[in-house]
Amino acid sequence: MGAMPTATLRQHPVAPPSTRAPRRAGGGRRRAQRRLIIALFLVAPLLLLITFTYVPLVNVFRYSLWEWDGLDRNPENVGLENYREVFSRSELIGVFSVSLYYFFGAFIQMAAALYFATVLSFNVRFRNLFKGIIFFPHLINGVAIGFIFLYFFQPDGVLDSLLGLGGMESLQQYWLGDRTYVNYSLAAVSIWRYTGINFVIFLGAIQSIPSELYEASSIDGANRWQQFRYIILPGIRPVIGLLTILAISGAINVFEIPYVITGGANGSTTFVIQTVQTAFQSNKVGLASAMAVVVLVLVLVIAVIQRTFFKDEAVQAT
Repeated sequence: MGAMPTATLRQHPVAPPSTRAPRRAGGGRRRAQRRLIIALFLVAPLLLLITFTYVPLVNVFRYSLWEWDGLDRNPENVGLENYREVFSRSELIGVFSVSLYYFFGAFIQMAAALYFATVLSFNVRFRNLFKGIIFFPHLINGVAIGFIFLYFFQPDGVLDSLLGLGGMESLQQYWLGDRTYVNYSLAAVSIWRYTGINFVIFLGAIQSIPSELYEASSIDGANRWQQFRYIILPGIRPVIGLLTILAISGAINVFEIPYVITGGANGSTTFVIQTVQTAFQSNKVGLASAMAVVVLVLVLVIAVIQRTFFKDEAVQAT
């Protein structure tokens, strides 16, 4: 008999021990570490936000219900009496009329910013230089701007000297001492300072419009005005709506420029300046807190209006 054939033994490779479980465990630890690191980095800004925003906000609401001079340890709770006083005293509500100068000034600066942004969005010589010149005032500190224009508007100052050189001595006025001109002068300073930031926003919105639209319109024979009317204006409508709401809110909250230049004298007192004077000169912290709450409510109402009527445009803009 022949030898029996030897069976061939197939050696299957032995699978190494599974390492999936340790990898999953390691991945879980890494995710937990990342979450912990993110949480730790959020602690500091959240503490700052709560300490310097929400706690003072709650305290303002509390103070607005008191008759308090800021020093008395036992202030009297008067309920809504401070709010009734805010709306019943004509000298407190009357200062809102000063905001109208800045309100109309805001639309002038928006128109100027839109004009410059439109012109400089096309190929213009030295356009980068002009961009820097227009935006530069926004980089200057507000207090420094106040002192610059304090000397600019004073009698026989820079403005009067320029008018004299141009043979227009009849136009020289007591710009900051005359109630007829003081708010126009301060609103002009505001226009000069804030045109730059509106210009940058408009320029960014215009440059986001596809260039193919300009090329197609040029082929069809459209001029610059037609491109502005039918391409640029519809394309930046969300930005125009947003800046309009910000202009209204900014007109209500005007403080820095009139406070530094005139201190609120000669009819230039805004509602915010009146609030500061009520708190720190008249020592009526409760009444001033109620005035601050009124301004806050007005700003919130404007924000709600913006969210309601410009909701779709805001989403498209973002």
